[in-house]
Amino acid sequence: QVHFVESGGGLVQAGGSLRLSCAASGSTFMMNIMGWYRQAPGKQRDLVATISRGGSTNYADSVKGRFTISRDYSKNTVNLQMNSLKPEDTAVYYCYLRGVNRATTTDFDSWGQGTQVTVSS
Repeated sequence: QVHFVESGGGLVQAGGSLRLSCAASGSTFMMNIMGWYRQAPGKQRDLVATISRGGSTNYADSVKGRFTISRDYSKNTVNLQMNSLKPEDTAVYYCYLRGVNRATTTDFDSWGQGTQVTVSS
């Protein structure tokens, strides 16, 4: 069972910045990949950015150069610094974890409850 605590969403004007944070906890699994997905109204949930245990990052093309993902391994947190925000970045942002069950060594995916980001024009 994964417990997420997400924070940092809100309303910002175009060109502004926001920082999302997510702390994940649980004792029965190892945290592998962490990251963020987003879902705009009427659209599917899409990847924004991920970061592996080794620090490798992956970004959606639409956010490259504007968003930066980071991870604090000691606190099991993942952060997303979002700069130069655009109205099309408006969405619910979900913290994401790919973990490995310690007992079965199987992978699983889990998402937080989401935090709203609204960018006004």
